[in-house]
Amino acid sequence: MIAFKTMLACSALGIALMAGGIAPALAQDAPAAPTATAGDTGIDFGDDTSQWANDGECDDPRFAGAAAATELLEADNGHDATDCRAAYEAGTVALKDDTSGAAPADTATATLPDFGDDTSEWANDGECDDPRFTGPGSATELLDVDMMHDATDCRTAFEDGKVTLADHSPTTPPAVAPGNAMDSRINFGDDSGEWANDGECDDPDFIGTGMTAKPSPESRMRDATDCKAAFDLGTVTLRTSGAAGVPAFDYGSDTSIYANDGECDDLRFTGPGTDKKLLPEDMMADASDCRSLEADGQVTIRTVYTPEYAAGAPYDSTGIAFGDDDSSYANDAQCDDPRFEGPGTASVLLDSDKDHDATDCRSGFEAGTVILRDTAS
Repeated sequence: MIAFKTMLACSALGIALMAGGIAPALAQDAPAAPTATAGDTGIDFGDDTSQWANDGECDDPRFAGAAAATELLEADNGHDATDCRAAYEAGTVALKDDTSGAAPADTATATLPDFGDDTSEWANDGECDDPRFTGPGSATELLDVDMMHDATDCRTAFEDGKVTLADHSPTTPPAVAPGNAMDSRINFGDDSGEWANDGECDDPDFIGTGMTAKPSPESRMRDATDCKAAFDLGTVTLRTSGAAGVPAFDYGSDTSIYANDGECDDLRFTGPGTDKKLLPEDMMADASDCRSLEADGQVTIRTVYTPEYAAGAPYDSTGIAFGDDDSSYANDAQCDDPRFEGPGTASVLLDSDKDHDATDCRSGFEAGTVILRDTAS
């Protein structure tokens, strides 16, 4: 029966071909899809000759919105008609200079800035390196040469709410402020932090003797006056862990019994993401939690535990009353005075040793391995 049906089908096809009924349709390619036109939108969407046409994203740089591609190239101007028209009619993109047409459904993306391209040396490293932006998603050091050249990172951070446009013009580099020439490359932020204008830099992105001992994640980019003043005096610098011979911070392992519980149990860290009770045995033993929470801005490394702080030694101990060496633990190469903290202190600190381990604590302070707790307000 199947063979008989196949014969009938072939015979019918042959008759049709002989009659010329369907031969033209089989002999010719399918007609090209019609080029999208302005239609009733009043916009000339162009054609679909872009390499990225019909991929579900609008690649035409004239448009912005949630359905626009992350990286927009001028070569695609007017050449992704189908995608852009569909997105425009769905309200997920709008013309960048269109104030009367359809607006994207997400109003936050309706006013997206021009992110530029990804030609920066630091593009696609997970941080926004464009100095037009500010926020926890920005890189520590921002250079004018990277303006509009880290599009993917900055757009992602912008849409995630981790950066916003800084106060200065989005297309003009910030003016050079008096003081250190590097000031123009650093976004110090503002003075909205709880500890602003207290004479110490509380921003955890800086390091040095001008820092508070316990910089708070909440103070990131919110202690501008103090940090800029200290930077100009040379008492703080931007963190550069892993550079110029300074080793990277060692997060340790996950051997703590409290590892991977969503809290940082390593006493080298401070911030709302740390556990209330931090034990010496958990130092360097809760790496995954602490690393993740640091990336989220919930914890920051205590100044004295950063490799940069020790690299900045020697420090001037003038003005600190270290006391005497009457402690039974004096001269054991560890600071046993409970007024101090840092990797150079003993794991157990007793009140009875306060002011009684002068030599060890002075050596540790000058070497950058201990710091007075009193400075950690």
